[in-house]
Amino acid sequence: MQAAWPALWLSLQVAIWSTMLCLVLGTSIGYALARWRFTGRDLIDTLLTLPLVMPPTVLGYYLLVLLGRKGWLGGWLHATFGVQLIFTLTGAVIAATVVPFPLVFKPARAAFEAVDPQLQDAARVLGISEVAVFWRVTLPLAWRGILAGVLLGFARALGEFGATLMVAGSIPGKTQTLSIAVYEAVQAGQDDVANLLVFITSGVCVAVLLAVGKLAPGRVATR
Repeated sequence: MQAAWPALWLSLQVAIWSTMLCLVLGTSIGYALARWRFTGRDLIDTLLTLPLVMPPTVLGYYLLVLLGRKGWLGGWLHATFGVQLIFTLTGAVIAATVVPFPLVFKPARAAFEAVDPQLQDAARVLGISEVAVFWRVTLPLAWRGILAGVLLGFARALGEFGATLMVAGSIPGKTQTLSIAVYEAVQAGQDDVANLLVFITSGVCVAVLLAVGKLAPGRVATR
C-alpha cells in the first residue's frame, strides 16, 4: 500500500504544473483567438483542439519524436544545454499539458467570446486602458468558464496515461503517475494497491465534475 503514495504525490505535482501551464497558455491563446480575426485563425483553433480527439499514444509518439535526442527540439536542448526531457518528470509534465490543453483553451475562448462587447466599449469610452479593460471587465465576466475548463484540465492531467507512458515511462518515484501505477499494479496482481489508486482517482474526478457543474453558466442557485 505504501507504493501508492509516491504515485499520488507525483501525479499531484504533474497535474498542478500542467494545469498552471494550461491556464496561462490556454487563457492567453483563447483570448487572442476570441478577440482578433486573422487569416489562419480557424486552422490554429483546429490544431490546438486536436489533442482532444487524437489517441493519447499518437500524441505521445509525436512528443517522443519532437523531444527525443534525435528530435529537432530534444536534440538541440541536449546538445546545447545537456537537457534531457524523455523519461523525466519534466517530460511527464509536458505530456500532461498537451493532452488536456483543449479542455482549458476551448472553454476560455468561449467564455471570452460570450462577454458583451458593449461593456468593454463602455469601459474604453470612460478612458480605461486595454489592460485595465481586460482585468476589470473581461476577466471578471469570463472567469467562471475559464475556471470550469481549468478544473477539467486538472482532472484530465491527473489521470493522463498514454502520452505520459510514451514520453516519461514508468519509473517508480520518478515518472510513475497514478494511472500508470494502476496499470502496473493490475499487471502485478496487486489488487489492494490498484483498488486504492482507482478509488482516489475516481473521487477526485467526481469532485471536479461536481465543481464544474456548480460553475456552469446560467445555473440558478436553489435553496
